[in-house]
Amino acid sequence: MKYQNWLDEWLNHYVKTSNKQRTYERYCQTAKVHIIPHLGEYELDELQPIILQRFISELLANGNKRTGKCLSPNFVKSVISVLQNSLKTAHILGITNEYVADKIKRPKIVEKQVECFTLAEQKKIEQYVLESKKPKLKGIVLCLYTGLRIGELLALTWDDIDFVKGMLSVTKTCHDGNVDGKHCIIIDTPKTETSRRNIPLSKPLLTLLKEWKKESKSIYVVSDKNASVFVRSYQRTFELLLKKLDIPHKGFHALRHTFATRAIECGMDVKSLSEILGHKNATITLNRYAHSLWEHKSEMMNKLGKLL
Repeated sequence: MKYQNWLDEWLNHYVKTSNKQRTYERYCQTAKVHIIPHLGEYELDELQPIILQRFISELLANGNKRTGKCLSPNFVKSVISVLQNSLKTAHILGITNEYVADKIKRPKIVEKQVECFTLAEQKKIEQYVLESKKPKLKGIVLCLYTGLRIGELLALTWDDIDFVKGMLSVTKTCHDGNVDGKHCIIIDTPKTETSRRNIPLSKPLLTLLKEWKKESKSIYVVSDKNASVFVRSYQRTFELLLKKLDIPHKGFHALRHTFATRAIECGMDVKSLSEILGHKNATITLNRYAHSLWEHKSEMMNKLGKLL
């Protein structure tokens, strides 16, 4: 059996039936754009370790279809996952004689330094949003003080907020997708089990949310003309906002990093921050924000030194 034929079988009968729709769509895209053009015509038992490793090297050198340049190690790692999972299933089912994809040497993953806004930039963003007459922008401030991911923010409904207890519950997320050829917003379960969490709200933020709720006619906390907002559309709105305020471009996720950085600066412990962010464990939080933690500790030591 040719690998492209097996990929089609595997995606539709093993991935689609046991994973989130978004995972299935991402695997399909990876197979279509990167794997099938290079390896699709091979018979399954022809896919020896050296062939797979050459393919990985090619992706790392110039695998970006749009620019012709290299693909990031993180993305190549996701391609390897599709290769390994599909070929392992083929071997378990007896379709191939042996499983060789475990011999692929994975590229070294370097943790990206997180990007966050300076305190001055944050204040500039907050002031503009709070003075704006565009209700949908208010979600930006909400992210700055809760660390929500963009999908979690845009899926957030008013019944996810307990105004009595001052808690926000993350129970769902969303992403842009296609159903029957129509572009739509797909509501899904949280990214991971730990992503399902409760976030305490400060009194000032709770007061703002109460005011926003009075003005809202939508079930969604963030809406545009009372309708839900597409993820890409909201990202674009944020890009234009930064341009208008003459703030260097950063992705929407920088709001989440900014929240985490400010929390560390205020002295929040790593375990509590990890739970609020919905990380699997505190080690992830520690590795991601180690730089901010070190700066905070250095600042505290400098202050202590001045007292001596």
